[in-house]
Amino acid sequence: MVRSGGEPIPTEAAHLRERFLQGEPVARGGVRGSILDSWRRCRSLGLSPDQADLPFHDDFDPDGRIVRAAAPVLDRLQARYSGTEINISVADATGTVLLRRFCEASLAARLPAFQRVPGFVFAERFAGTNGIGLALADRRFIRVHGAEHFAERSQQNACVALPVRDPLSGRIEGVLCFGYPRAADSPGLGIVLRRAVRAVERRLLGESSARERALLRAYLATGADTADGPRRGVALDEPALGLRPRDRALLLERAAELLSRGQRAAVAVTLSDGRRVTLVSRPMASASGVAGLAVEVVVPGPAAPGGPGGAGAAGAAVPHRSDALPEFATAPTVLAAVSRLARLTAATTPRPAPATPPRPAPATPAATDGRRTGPPSSDRTGPTGRAGPATPPPSTRGLLLVGEPHVGAYAVAARRRLELLSEVGARIGTTLDVRRTVEELAETAVPRFADYVTVDLPEPVLRGEESADPLADLVRTVVHGIREDLPFTPVGQRIVFGPTAPQVRCLTTGRAELEPDLKVAAGWLAQDPEHTGRLLAHVHSLIAVPLLARGVVLGVVGFYRAQDPAPYGDDDRSLAQELVSRAALSTDNARRYTRERGMVLALQRRLLPHGLPDQDAVEVAHRYLPAESDVGGDWYDVIPLSGARIGLLVGDVVGHGMLSAATMGRLRTAARSFAELDFPPDEVLGHLDNLVGRLDRDDPDGEGAGIIGATCLYVIYDPTEQRCVMARAGHPPPALVRPDGTVSYPELPAGPPLGLGGLPFDAVEIDVPPDSGLVLFTDGLIEDRNRDVDLVLDQLCGALADHPERSPEETCEAILDSVAPAHPSDDIALLVARTHALDPARIAAWDLPPDPALVGGIRARATRQLADWGLEDTAFAVELILSELVTNAIRHGSGPVRVRLLHHRSLICEVSDSSSTAPHLRQAGSNDEGGRGLFLVAQLARSWGTRHLPEGKVIWAECGLDAA
Repeated sequence: MVRSGGEPIPTEAAHLRERFLQGEPVARGGVRGSILDSWRRCRSLGLSPDQADLPFHDDFDPDGRIVRAAAPVLDRLQARYSGTEINISVADATGTVLLRRFCEASLAARLPAFQRVPGFVFAERFAGTNGIGLALADRRFIRVHGAEHFAERSQQNACVALPVRDPLSGRIEGVLCFGYPRAADSPGLGIVLRRAVRAVERRLLGESSARERALLRAYLATGADTADGPRRGVALDEPALGLRPRDRALLLERAAELLSRGQRAAVAVTLSDGRRVTLVSRPMASASGVAGLAVEVVVPGPAAPGGPGGAGAAGAAVPHRSDALPEFATAPTVLAAVSRLARLTAATTPRPAPATPPRPAPATPAATDGRRTGPPSSDRTGPTGRAGPATPPPSTRGLLLVGEPHVGAYAVAARRRLELLSEVGARIGTTLDVRRTVEELAETAVPRFADYVTVDLPEPVLRGEESADPLADLVRTVVHGIREDLPFTPVGQRIVFGPTAPQVRCLTTGRAELEPDLKVAAGWLAQDPEHTGRLLAHVHSLIAVPLLARGVVLGVVGFYRAQDPAPYGDDDRSLAQELVSRAALSTDNARRYTRERGMVLALQRRLLPHGLPDQDAVEVAHRYLPAESDVGGDWYDVIPLSGARIGLLVGDVVGHGMLSAATMGRLRTAARSFAELDFPPDEVLGHLDNLVGRLDRDDPDGEGAGIIGATCLYVIYDPTEQRCVMARAGHPPPALVRPDGTVSYPELPAGPPLGLGGLPFDAVEIDVPPDSGLVLFTDGLIEDRNRDVDLVLDQLCGALADHPERSPEETCEAILDSVAPAHPSDDIALLVARTHALDPARIAAWDLPPDPALVGGIRARATRQLADWGLEDTAFAVELILSELVTNAIRHGSGPVRVRLLHHRSLICEVSDSSSTAPHLRQAGSNDEGGRGLFLVAQLARSWGTRHLPEGKVIWAECGLDAA
């Protein structure tokens, strides 16, 4: 069964109620959430289901505002349901029943006193779960059926109830409730109840309108001439005064503020055209005793010629002194100011002199639209008949607003709420950080809406994930308020809310929960009696709002009021819901960004080198700093090459996000593969350029358009010759730090960025002395919107020159501390290498003509050199390798042959010639006489390969030092 309101009414409520009373757990699936929450509050209040006594008040006002508005509506309802067992009641905002109507007369005799006599209090904390009490607690439409009542006395009854609100303030004035036997339940009663409540609210609004009309009549009855000066009419002639729409809105805004103050006051207002007008409020009362205020506007007349802005008359419009009407002056100050204003206004009003003939009066501003008409000032005469100063034009005075102070307070509060919502849209979500976003929410709400704000988020949300059980892993994330010494749970501590806490209810129902008076909020007090008891000395009202966005529970926000004695109301709850809803979208955007950034950063770090290779050519240190906003595609690599050389590589993929990181991984892998093929730097960049072009063309959906593109710098250092070969593709050049501290940027052709296609790359060779430093970096280190690139490069030179003896690790730290931007907007990849030279004693080289007879001599020389190095155990393998390589070079190559042995971490055998023809390893057949030489080399050596030179090639083979 489902009733109006959306929640199913269970058929086993009596059984579930018994289980609940016995202390057994009851799930929300069996009992409606609002009923279960009410049962829990009743138990925390210590109520007994057998309790029969209710508080009784006999001092209520039988002719109060809600009674006058509801009585005719109840009379019509009684007539409509005449003969049925429905009883109709109206209670005030405390739950005290003020009116009773019985559709069957015999009901009054059969029902107990608490159900037929006005004055009994049905608030939830006294009567348990019931229609009136629950409607006040949940502040919405309520249906309670049979065993859903907490008290035993109501098990056979059912009821529907709905709060009655003041249409102006939105406050709950009372509750309208239909009670009837459980068997007489009908869905139509909820519809009738809502219509009846709307009728009562219309009558409440009518009463307010009637009171305002009475005040307007009292204003008109005061006459056209009062002690405060002459009155020109009821309303301003706006077209004549030339008031613009924004001027009228400004005047109404300030008038509402004056009205809300409830006392005599005055304020000067400057219009958009520079004119200054005065708003004056004065108390008044109607014949029926309605007290209110009238707000009038005084507009000075236009200046006469010769006065300020004219040429002639000395008697211009009354000048406004800036100190005549202080901003919102009150009490004696405003009384003096108003009296002075009255005298000035009276002095500027033309009155006919008794002893002189009447003259045509000057036209008023309303009639002339601010332009004077009539005789010029030279034709005017004073009382003696002589020409004198012109009579100044009159000021215009008219009624702007009339009403009771609380109405003005509502208007001011509504405007401030709109301003707060506008500020929320501007201030919240300036970053994509989850913590900072909820901090901005708290900072915006304090102190304009709340005195204290707490925000609790699940730990997974802080990491960018969704929480499977938000209530199980809440962490206090923000505590912000007008003071810092209140005993709120500190930031960083885990929060566990009890089942009756308003925070739990709001997360369960998905709507804001209001606790106007925390001193009687059973669910909040039961959360932690000692803790909440200390807080009650400072706060008195609470709104708990779930942080929900796109169906994801992000946390809960608590707004606490302390200084304002008025409790939070339903309009405040609506505002809180709107504030948090707007902040929730920004928070969810930050959460999603955090998750995506974490994924991209994890992918980026996974694709970067996890360690550096063991080698002796350079000492290397590296750093990678992701951008604060989006992770990009920067990378670095250190690649061991043949001949004890080392390759240093840095690159930067255009764009940010997952696609850039994935593209970076592909480019880094490809660059390493091309480098390990011993291609020179310019050829490596050429191959990468072709690859980037293919990646862009092969994107089937075009998602990579404008993203796939990269820059790259590749440096090869040879420790045997202390030389570097380098090339770059649109990348910043490296910094070279020589041992004496001299820092320079090698003259290296920039080259086009990767992906343009068809353009060549140029390589440059430079000498690099031992103990020099090579600093390779991406543009995130030097490019920043707030800094000049040339100045940053000079700053980098200074940081490197200060201490050239520093280790690469110390150099990295110094660069990041002194050169890197504090908040990088792009990734930074940094690679620092200190060069070393291979000891010449560990290098042996021989040149020989292409004569096969000399192969034996080379073997003998190599054997003696190995003996000198203490590597006799490797002699057999080296002799076979050199025999095969030298023989192939003489037979298939051209020009002189050069043999070189390098005693490094391994033993490297190199044979070079001037031919560019590279050998090819193949499997010889069983009957083939040749083709087994390279196969033999591959078996004896740890690795082997070909390295092309500008003229010729090098065939190399690497043997382990333990080779036998």
